[in-house]
Amino acid sequence: MGEQLGTVIAGEESPSTSEFSFVVKGGVVRKGQYVQLKHGDGSMFGFVSEVYKANRYYERAESVAEFERGSGGGMSSQFPSDSWEYVIAVVKVLGVFSGKRFERAFSPPSPGAAVHDAERGVLRSFLGFEDAGLHLGSIEHHDVPARISMTRLLQKHLAILAMSGAGKSHLAGVLLEELLSRRKEDGRVAVVVVDIHGEYGGFAHDPVFGRQTTVIEGGDIAIPLRKIHPEAIMEWLPHLSAPQRDVLRHCLSALREEKKGAAGYSFKELMAAVDAADVSKDDVKRALKRSLSELKRYRFLSRKTENPKLAAQVRPGGLLILDFSPIDSLRKKQILVSLMARRLLSLRKKGKIPPFMLLIEEAHNFAREKAEESEAVSRAIIETIAREGRKFGASLCLISQRPVNLSTTALSQCNTHIILRVTNPNDLDHIQMSSEGIDARVAKSITSLKVGEAIVVGEAVNYPVFISVRDRKSEKREKGAPLHMQAIAFEEKQEKNAKNAEAFL
Repeated sequence: MGEQLGTVIAGEESPSTSEFSFVVKGGVVRKGQYVQLKHGDGSMFGFVSEVYKANRYYERAESVAEFERGSGGGMSSQFPSDSWEYVIAVVKVLGVFSGKRFERAFSPPSPGAAVHDAERGVLRSFLGFEDAGLHLGSIEHHDVPARISMTRLLQKHLAILAMSGAGKSHLAGVLLEELLSRRKEDGRVAVVVVDIHGEYGGFAHDPVFGRQTTVIEGGDIAIPLRKIHPEAIMEWLPHLSAPQRDVLRHCLSALREEKKGAAGYSFKELMAAVDAADVSKDDVKRALKRSLSELKRYRFLSRKTENPKLAAQVRPGGLLILDFSPIDSLRKKQILVSLMARRLLSLRKKGKIPPFMLLIEEAHNFAREKAEESEAVSRAIIETIAREGRKFGASLCLISQRPVNLSTTALSQCNTHIILRVTNPNDLDHIQMSSEGIDARVAKSITSLKVGEAIVVGEAVNYPVFISVRDRKSEKREKGAPLHMQAIAFEEKQEKNAKNAEAFL
């Protein structure tokens, strides 16, 4: 065991099988620190849930007030009060380690038992860390790296939740570094990132990770129309009527049959097929063409161009970044996420691509909880992967700063949550309801987390654990300079333009 920290004391209802207190012998004991003590043939583990100071001389308010009013210099000048001050730590019992097994505590510790700092190796096993795990940071107050099992973290999906500026993208960057650094013998997955603000482009320029990274600009995404099923278009245009859906299905099937040996067919040919459709009411064709014109305006459906080529570019240990920062239309982003997610799941089911993780930034914009079907085009496929993906090696990582707006179905299927600082009461309630591992104590701590501190709860760890996220190794190159630099550059440009105009005149 580690250094002795103190001695178990007896109270009215403690020690018990769930909680005990100890008086601190010396040194510093911190809230959140893990401790252990000898218990039967094994060791009992717990964490410090609270620390407080006590002093018998200062227990009665009226006595303290009376001495402080006097002319003798107060309580401390007349009594040895300093020597009566002591620190008490309250410990929440987590379990008992006996041999090689961890069990629940069935009997309380004995008053007078010595409490020690948790032993490093046993603590690592107790929390469920692995030598070949993903190194996301370290446990607070302990020199123990938080190496989390990739399978436990990702197979049943992951959610990273925090308010703006709390470090979500930094943590996601650390996670990507770990996935890209894995050895073949440890198991590698492909990673696809939906990058909303161009925050991950630095990976392409990094000397270590650059050769594993491919960046596709959102405006360059293209897929041949022949590879699109009618059901996909109906998902993108949910307001189509039943007759319009019938016409669309018939036209796409006829084109696919007619152009079977050709390189493909264009949107113009689809429109011509709609015009030529045998429909009694012209209103049906006009309304369908208006709806299809919206898709044509987004310019991602092509005759034969395909970018990215997922079957070739989604590879083990590789990173494919879909940079949506140049795209202004949220609807277009939703349609592209729906398209990419459906194709990834389909290819994975057929075994044409390796197991993958799909990381979606601002997931609340793509799987909104209370939104009309026309405003949540990509929600259905995200929920489908959340429910079924683990069977096929298709993992989700949803990142959101507004969990209350994120689909409850998707969020509840993310069996591991990594939560950084959140202060909005509605978001806190939503997180607590959707995560089984969060109790009142953990929920209360979320609001006081500092930037770079996180709580990991759920499938990936045996017990909720506070970690300090490690520094990034890769180059961080975001789009957009700091605000003050943008302001300086703007004024300098204006001054330069004014001088040029003056010189011209």
